[in-house]
Amino acid sequence: MRIPSLGARRIGLPRRAVSQILLTQLAIAAGVAVLATGLFLAPLSAQLDDQAMQRALAIARSTAADPSLAAAVLDSGPTADGPVQAAAERIRRATRAEYVVVMDLHGIRRSHPRPDRIGLPVSTDPGDVLAGRDVTEIDEGTLGRTARGKVPLVAADGEFVGAVSVGISYDSVRARLLGAIPGLLAYAGGALAAGALAAYLLSRRIQRQTRDLAFSDISGLLAEREAMLHSIREGVVALDPAGRIRLVNDEAARLLGLSPADTARAPGRPLDEVVGAGRTADVLSGRATGRDLLTVQGPRVLVANRMPTEDGGAVATLRDRTELEQLRRELDSTQGLIDALRAQDHEHANRLHTLLGLLDLGLHEEAAEFLAEVAGGRRSTAEQVTEKVHDPLLAALLVGKATVAAERGVPLRLTDGSFLPDRLADPGGLVTIAGNLVDNALDAAAGSAAPLVEVELRCEDRTLVLLVRDSGPGVPESRREKIFTEGWSTKQPQGRRERGLGLALVRRLAERQGGTARAGGTADGGAEFSVVLPEALR
Repeated sequence: MRIPSLGARRIGLPRRAVSQILLTQLAIAAGVAVLATGLFLAPLSAQLDDQAMQRALAIARSTAADPSLAAAVLDSGPTADGPVQAAAERIRRATRAEYVVVMDLHGIRRSHPRPDRIGLPVSTDPGDVLAGRDVTEIDEGTLGRTARGKVPLVAADGEFVGAVSVGISYDSVRARLLGAIPGLLAYAGGALAAGALAAYLLSRRIQRQTRDLAFSDISGLLAEREAMLHSIREGVVALDPAGRIRLVNDEAARLLGLSPADTARAPGRPLDEVVGAGRTADVLSGRATGRDLLTVQGPRVLVANRMPTEDGGAVATLRDRTELEQLRRELDSTQGLIDALRAQDHEHANRLHTLLGLLDLGLHEEAAEFLAEVAGGRRSTAEQVTEKVHDPLLAALLVGKATVAAERGVPLRLTDGSFLPDRLADPGGLVTIAGNLVDNALDAAAGSAAPLVEVELRCEDRTLVLLVRDSGPGVPESRREKIFTEGWSTKQPQGRRERGLGLALVRRLAERQGGTARAGGTADGGAEFSVVLPEALR
């Protein structure tokens, strides 16, 4: 629903944005044309005035340069038929000047276009020119408004004998100025027409881009967009064609771990600079392609999708999958426990059948020995783990993994020097790290000729070192960093379960505690994963 624009109705403007823009542009073009015309005419008038004064001064100088004129001023009186009047009139007619007036040192006219004014004082003050200075001016005189040039009149011996004043009618200057106006207005009209055409074409383009909406509609849409983006529970990051951030909504800032100051500075900055180089930046920028891509940002597991826009930019959405991943890990732990119980049940059934057979055959001593051996072996495995690992969570994990490993035919053992006190700062994090590494090691060692998985735990002050070795094919050196990237895995996905998160989580959990997670090799060609946690112990 469109809301009427009150401002547009109040001042009588059309309601559509494109019409208002067109009228505004036409008004600006007309104003610029008028201003340009005025700015051109002002210096033109001054230039024509200066040209007229300089022309008058040049005529006066050429007149005063005639030595016979100075001699005539000295030898003759102020008469209408004297030589001074004759020479001045000859020069006036030749140059088409308004007047050529020759005066003596007392300011008395010796020549004038009107003979009756000869012998009378000049109408303007001759002080400056009779003092030996050239004068140019536009002034009112007996012959009207003229552009004047005055020069001293000097005799052959260098004596000042008077002055020469030449005037050019100002009406002729004005006529030249007025004559230039039609051509100037024609140019201004052409410029205005070109500006109007450009304004029309621009307004048509804006009409297509704004879909012929009014300003109030556009304002309302922007307000609704801002409210929607910041209220939805899904992160939104918009990028321009150059990969710079256009906007980050509140949920995206929370999921990406941005502070309010970082969020405020984000628009206009490159994505890698704000988010940091890595999997998240690759997914949001489009360097990693696909749908529902998983990435780990800090402690969070995110699902990202990216949609390009018409201008070459893109809009990426983020969803928090951290809780889902936690539930999945708990399910994996439960599944591991079920597998361990199933393995124990299977193994227990086999041993009961063996014990029953020995009893049926009457081999009671052998049955007693077998029963003692089975009980001692089970107790030995649990005792070996609890002697070296005092943390109950990790000890339970290793006992359960040992049972699953035995079912799969892969021995799982702790090295002789392993020891872990019950002082872990984050037992849950270490369980996740060890569980992922042991599971990967079991998968790798299961198909080898002499399967074996070794776990080593060392403590130095507050630093914990976890080593997990397997007898599998190992990890090529070129892939030892790549395997920690989210989404990268050598295993085929099972159903809809995502692969490539375990090792990425291991590294992120280690880095969150200021530690490291690296992959290496063993002397037998297997893989060795090492995790160092500097502040793991309280």
